[in-house]
Amino acid sequence: QVQLVESGGGLVQAGGSLRLSCAASGGTFSSYSMGWFRQGPGKEREFVAAITSGGGRTPYAESVKGRFTISRDNAKNTVYLQMNSLEAEDTAVYYCAANPNRYYTSTYPTNYNYWGQGTQVTVSS
Repeated sequence: QVQLVESGGGLVQAGGSLRLSCAASGGTFSSYSMGWFRQGPGKEREFVAAITSGGGRTPYAESVKGRFTISRDNAKNTVYLQMNSLEAEDTAVYYCAANPNRYYTSTYPTNYNYWGQGTQVTVSS
């Protein structure tokens, strides 16, 4: 059983930056690919970015490509999401999730077995 805890959310002005962290415990972190998803007000949960267990593959949603960067530190059991040039449309609750298929970076939430509780990101325009 993997427990995930996100942190780093908050209120930021448009054009600003935030770095989200997701700390994992209770499992072998390096055995999982990891993903970030978000859910805005009145919207469905959507894929943001993912990373394979070794960090070699990092797909992004088109809406964040070039602005967000996902990374991981397996020694610290942590995955990160660096968010730059934030826009009001990025306002959402951000969730990290763990996928037991370490080599597969899925964009579908149903492929992820474990989820964090989420962290709120609010971008003011």
